[in-house]
Amino acid sequence: MARPTSGILRNETSAVSARGRLTLSNVSKNFDGTGVPAIQDITLECQPGEFVVVVGPSGCGKSTLLNIAAGMLKPEKGTAAIDGRLIQGPGPDRAMVFQDHGLFPWLSAAQNVEFGLKMAGFSRADRQQRVAEALRMVHLSRSAGKLVHELSGGMRQRVAIARSLVVDPAVLLMDEPFAALDAQTRTLLHQQLQELWVETKKTILFVTHSVGEAVRLADRIIVMHAHPGKIRAEIDIPLSHPRDIDSRDINDLVHRIRREIEDEVNRVNANLAPEDQWKPKAAGDLVDCSANLGSGI
Repeated sequence: MARPTSGILRNETSAVSARGRLTLSNVSKNFDGTGVPAIQDITLECQPGEFVVVVGPSGCGKSTLLNIAAGMLKPEKGTAAIDGRLIQGPGPDRAMVFQDHGLFPWLSAAQNVEFGLKMAGFSRADRQQRVAEALRMVHLSRSAGKLVHELSGGMRQRVAIARSLVVDPAVLLMDEPFAALDAQTRTLLHQQLQELWVETKKTILFVTHSVGEAVRLADRIIVMHAHPGKIRAEIDIPLSHPRDIDSRDINDLVHRIRREIEDEVNRVNANLAPEDQWKPKAAGDLVDCSANLGSGI
């Protein structure tokens, strides 16, 4: 059945601009087959159009939190809702972007973006309009006909983002989408994602291990406590977009959040057996081997 034509972009003053309120209330989830909590009593609300980034040490439940918001996991306790409706499973009001782009290698960039629309029964004319708009937004209009192997890593991730945007979700969920990219490409995509967010006003819940990435992108940063996963701190980032990665304000915030995570890692390590504990040595504690350096092979 054909769907009515509608665009990807949303007018900030339109009635639909309030879409995308994501609410997690007292959510707990155990590791599969155990009574051990992965996350515990998480309460988090993402306002419509807000960019929220979750950071924390490995194993603190960041991806579990995201998968509950996506409807791919059900919590043992608590509720997840979008715009007041309980999340019972995956739905078109949420779209996920993963670290692995997951594109079909036998389809072109445009066909990959179009795939979800075709499965949902959108008309051919509507699909073409939406795909063209999505590819324009990620600056890939001229690469629409290229196959996956003809695209760079950064271009593949931009296709994956376009594929998510083309269905016009209220919330965009992003699980370390730039982790596998080189530093230069990642910086470029930070800039492009900021532009997309400003243009579309989508609510974004973004998970990363990179504190610099979090500070550059977020309106608000959630720092997680580990074992079990809880919210340790919420930090507002009162800086306008786009942001200069080399600015003093960015660097000050990065140092502050890194201290939060370092304190959390030290707390976790303190509970380990002595033989499993490790802490990097200070420069003065290292053996001076400079005399053996620089002499070639």
